[in-house]
Amino acid sequence: MAANELEIDNNSLLDNIDERQVEFTGEVDGDEYEFAVQYDVLEALSGDAPDGDAIDMFNRFVDAISEASLAALSRGNGTGAIVVSENDLE
Repeated sequence: MAANELEIDNNSLLDNIDERQVEFTGEVDGDEYEFAVQYDVLEALSGDAPDGDAIDMFNRFVDAISEASLAALSRGNGTGAIVVSENDLE
């Protein structure tokens, strides 16, 4: 899948502290997907582990997270939430 652009629904952003990830809904090529960005991704981008500020970190690095999310989508199996990990960062 060669998706070009991810449109993030900012109203869907959820800091799932128990799972250590930020979850959101995004649209790619007219299709809606559920994504989960691991805290490790936020830490890799910022240099600091999220501490009650995961949504702020997400918004600060939204461009890199969007690219990583598209990479995760391209390797995904199409079922459940698409987990975005450090391996998806360029």
